[in-house]
Amino acid sequence: MNRFEKDSAVLLTARAVLAFSWIYQGAVPKIICRNPGELELLQHIIKAEELACSMIVWMGYGEIVFGLFLLFTTRSWVFLLNILALLILLGYVAVFEPDLFALPFNPLILNVSLIGMSLIAYSELRKNRDNAER
Repeated sequence: MNRFEKDSAVLLTARAVLAFSWIYQGAVPKIICRNPGELELLQHIIKAEELACSMIVWMGYGEIVFGLFLLFTTRSWVFLLNILALLILLGYVAVFEPDLFALPFNPLILNVSLIGMSLIAYSELRKNRDNAER
């Protein structure tokens, strides 16, 4: 029996949602469409536009890799790392672009939902580990 056959539907759903979110956020606004909002956010700390544009693309690739990692990892601590990353990103937006919180489907709603999915995945992985130890 492979690992995915052992995982609960809840864990598989949480993994899929998290992976899709990171992969989409890395690919679409950063690599494929090059959303100007991404550049605006990053230019708060990287003033050189050419460097910021290059960094956004690399960040996009990093987000895609992280999404794939969330999909396949067996380590529960990775989901705690995901929560930390989401909280840092949320704080960054709160400091530099607080107006984004008034938009529909804003960073607060997205990050709180993804944090919830991360907590579910973390809990399910811990439960699987505890059951395997018995």
